[in-house]
Amino acid sequence: MNDQSNTITPEFSSLYVEEHDNPYRDCIQGLANEPITVHALLKRADALLSDEAGFAGLSDFSQQKIVERLTRNRPRICIIFGSPDHPAHLYDQEHTLRAAARIWQNGGVPFAFGLPVICDGTAQSNIGQSYSLASRNHTAMAVNVNFEGHSYHAAYVLSGCDKTPTGILSGLAAADRARRAPERGAAPVWAVFVPSHVLKGGQIPEGTRQKLRIIQEKARAAGHEQLADDIEENCRYILQCSADEAFLGMLNRAVEHGLIESIETRTILNELAAATCDEKGGICAFNGSGNSSRTLISALGFVPPEAELLIDEPETALVARNVDRLFRLINKPEYAVCDILARNYANAIRVHNATGSSSNLMLHMPAVMRHAGFDVSLFDYESIRDEHPVPDIFAHSLTDNRDTYVLAQQWLAGQHHGMTSIYKVLDTLRVPMDLDAPTVSGQTWRERLQTIIQPVSPQLPQERSVIRIHPVRDISGTDILRGNFFSSCTLKVSGMATAQYQRFDGHVFVVRYYENEHPCNSELHSSNLVETLGNMPELTPDLLAALRHFNHAPAEENVAEMIANCTLSFAFVIAGQGPKAFGMPEMFAPSQYLRHHGVVEKTSIMITDGRYSGVTKGACVGHMVPEAFEGGGIGTLANGDLLWVRLSEKRIDLLDRDAFLRGELHTLPAPLFDERRELIAARQRRMEARQEQIAACSLMDNVSTAEYGVVPMAVHRRAKLPWRNRPADNNRRD
Repeated sequence: MNDQSNTITPEFSSLYVEEHDNPYRDCIQGLANEPITVHALLKRADALLSDEAGFAGLSDFSQQKIVERLTRNRPRICIIFGSPDHPAHLYDQEHTLRAAARIWQNGGVPFAFGLPVICDGTAQSNIGQSYSLASRNHTAMAVNVNFEGHSYHAAYVLSGCDKTPTGILSGLAAADRARRAPERGAAPVWAVFVPSHVLKGGQIPEGTRQKLRIIQEKARAAGHEQLADDIEENCRYILQCSADEAFLGMLNRAVEHGLIESIETRTILNELAAATCDEKGGICAFNGSGNSSRTLISALGFVPPEAELLIDEPETALVARNVDRLFRLINKPEYAVCDILARNYANAIRVHNATGSSSNLMLHMPAVMRHAGFDVSLFDYESIRDEHPVPDIFAHSLTDNRDTYVLAQQWLAGQHHGMTSIYKVLDTLRVPMDLDAPTVSGQTWRERLQTIIQPVSPQLPQERSVIRIHPVRDISGTDILRGNFFSSCTLKVSGMATAQYQRFDGHVFVVRYYENEHPCNSELHSSNLVETLGNMPELTPDLLAALRHFNHAPAEENVAEMIANCTLSFAFVIAGQGPKAFGMPEMFAPSQYLRHHGVVEKTSIMITDGRYSGVTKGACVGHMVPEAFEGGGIGTLANGDLLWVRLSEKRIDLLDRDAFLRGELHTLPAPLFDERRELIAARQRRMEARQEQIAACSLMDNVSTAEYGVVPMAVHRRAKLPWRNRPADNNRRD
């Protein structure tokens, strides 16, 4: 038959998907619709590639030939890409066409569909953030609907930024799980993810830098040393959107001090914005949610080793190799999406800790697994984390030329092997990785490790390497905390300096409460923040005396000195930001303003039922459950409450204030629900009124809590399978 001609890559000439049903054979309507889309896709691919040297051509891609392949159950491969209004997806169209051409050359039938992708940088500090987490659930549903509705066999995913990779994986996992129903008679789902290239961070233009130097000089001359120091520190970072947010806070303080006019602030911010991102786009150079998602998908085994860390869009030959990887998985159930997930989940958690990845993944990791039908929660993460300590081996920095773009350059130069190197280092350090877990390379991790001698080239100085063969420090990753006024929350330990972690362990913090992020942002913007905090009426003389005693401060220390010496510490509590209340937006802006507010950042912790950006640094506690909107204890706190933070014991507890004034440390048996009934009710009414700002179709009022990944309740209820159901899943070393 013609389909067996030399126009098909010989390796795949006899490849047909093994399954009972074929809707394109058994339902004539599909044959009347889909060949049109395939033909148009291939026509565009042929036009793009026809002038490329070495392009073998597509031969016959008539609708008749497409129909023939569909009825004979050739692999139906969908290419999933993102919208070009996101920087990571600027060149997805060309990548899609190259992949479509290779799918056809291999004897398959290519399809393609795109997804909207929210850029969290664009959505920061505005209503867009309340749609951000919802977009992950919408992505999962869209992928699942399209995949199942058109009966695709496999996916070639152009994996981008933020929540899209995990949303796509969730949708594919849900399809794979549904196909496991005995009565379906369908083949499982296979997938390969190819991450977008890494964006190169920008540099502050010299003219703009000079303007900032002038502001620094004015600040020092006027006695505002802290502001001058804060600007200097931020100028050390490569330019990226998170740095721009920090500059906004500092420039607003400069306006308040009368050092510059508001119009000058706008000019500087515009100049910074224009220089921030490389015009080639890509995933940002910091280790935020975008690169953390890349790390997670790679750690789960879904990324071909040759596609892991690119700095440009892949050429046709590389795309062809990636597509070939996918074709070699077809008809092998051990490489189906849910199987790879189950085998690699514990591995991925350990990699997440070792690389100091985003706390957002604490939501996305259980979400993916629950879409796959596995009964996984935040506490499974904790269980794995507690089984064996995982050191920090990722020396990522935006100040010392060790950003993700540099990591990619080192990878391209052959100085390390990306995820294979990370597995190699962790295995060498005796971290219990399941090395027999499969990957889309067609190899187990053990087999991949055997292909390398050194995880990091000896010619690459360790101080320049992002991946370290010797641990950076023993503490890493994200901790799960508990307390007497909440069930759980997360702390990104990797975002804290060791000295800060030690300083805050066993510390008592005074609550500064906000009903949402906007009043907090306004206050943290202020140049008079220290004065404002010191003038809290709740800081009574007897409370200050008790704090001096507990924190070993000299009796003569005044409030400003106590703040500077970290003997008076504040917990900035931002409630009403949970998924059901307001979509669980990132508290990136307040965390950035706090981080770059010098003296206050050293002595403060931030607590919220919202979430944080992946690039967040400092003492930031998020994902508090139950959220305030559902009657959680965080919504009962008030200015002047006392929180006892014991990080080494993984606890935050509300103290009995009266006992503390007597010099005693007693935790309350429960939040102050009865005593503050009217206050709580008033806050609830304001949260409900605030929800009107979000479109009803994107309200997340029927989702699980953050402990279970904030997934739709239907997904939550169906997730019943144990994911550790094989001896190999017990993470024992051979």
